[in-house]
Amino acid sequence: MTTEYRPIACGAYDQIEILAMHRSKVEITTKDDKGSITKLLGRVLDTSIHDGAEYLVLESAKGLVEIRLDYIQQIYDQQTASECWEI
Repeated sequence: MTTEYRPIACGAYDQIEILAMHRSKVEITTKDDKGSITKLLGRVLDTSIHDGAEYLVLESAKGLVEIRLDYIQQIYDQQTASECWEI
């Protein structure tokens, strides 16, 4: 069962859009509604909205992956070697 989507802060969303605009290589740490923590590596391509939630579209070694924005705990920009944001 998926929990109800919690919108993220506008500033964090703006940072994600900038990462997508630059096609930045990132490391993303997520925590889902069951408490499972996952690290993903890839290039940010876009954002999308469906099923009442917002997603980051990541091009990874496994192909395209959609990551629900409210599951993201941390985004590390590998190109600038800096943390974009952490929850």
